[in-house]
Amino acid sequence: MANDVKAALHEYLRTAREDLLWKLDGLGEREVRMPRTGTGTNLLGIVKHCLNVEAGYFGPTFGREFPTPAELLPLEAYEVDPQADWYAREDETKDGLIDLYRRVGAFADETIEALPLDAPGRVPWWPGDRTVTLGRIIVHVISDVSRHAGHADILREQHDNAVGLRRENSNLPDGQDWPAYVTRLTALADRFG
Repeated sequence: MANDVKAALHEYLRTAREDLLWKLDGLGEREVRMPRTGTGTNLLGIVKHCLNVEAGYFGPTFGREFPTPAELLPLEAYEVDPQADWYAREDETKDGLIDLYRRVGAFADETIEALPLDAPGRVPWWPGDRTVTLGRIIVHVISDVSRHAGHADILREQHDNAVGLRRENSNLPDGQDWPAYVTRLTALADRFG
């Protein structure tokens, strides 16, 4: 039973990663870097944040180090710029960060495959009790990556109306008249204004 749970959790994490990455498909460097919210959220920054999250939680938390740690943000970077993982520097590219995220994903997958769900770990940057299990960390990271994949959904829709749950399943009704639907919802909302 525990292996079934672990396999299911692992699959949800892999799916969330891929759902996030496909939101960058077909976009150039400018489009993926462009801030799309009042706090500067951008598609490539979301990817950079998620890859650093996974590298940390599935690395140092369980006594492992990513093979090329210089490619990741060191904890000290956040002291200089607390948003350092939310945007790509000029020397970082879309393709380079996607490649890095895929390698971080493989690294995280190795941790998940090697350890049981109850394997103990310690999150160095958490305050207070930093003791965790692999199971807790998998759930924590699924939550984080899924949340940010949702942000990416909205950012991509704002950019070019590309929407959908995942590449192979939009999860949206066929033949929907979206402008009429939005007009109907706007009229409904206006009744409360």
